[in-house]
Amino acid sequence: MAKKVKTAKQMERHFKGTANHRRIEILIVVAKNRDISLEEITEILQCNIKTVSEHTRRLVQAGLLDKRYEGRKVLHALSPYGEIFHAFIRTFQHS
Repeated sequence: MAKKVKTAKQMERHFKGTANHRRIEILIVVAKNRDISLEEITEILQCNIKTVSEHTRRLVQAGLLDKRYEGRKVLHALSPYGEIFHAFIRTFQHS
């Protein structure tokens, strides 16, 4: 079965999701640390928890991060599209 081609509007949602240096940093951190908590991301990036929370929310909204609840913790992992974007970021970063 052929893969469905995304429209420009659909791709825009993913690109806008990464249109911030903090969100790019978060994607890189989550790629290295699957099922990482908000607190751990905050610690690694040395950022305010409210800032990280807002950026992770936007990444989830853009379809690039998945989150799940484990008790009181919120754990984050790259979504399948997030993995594609992370690969793109790494390629772009080293070119």
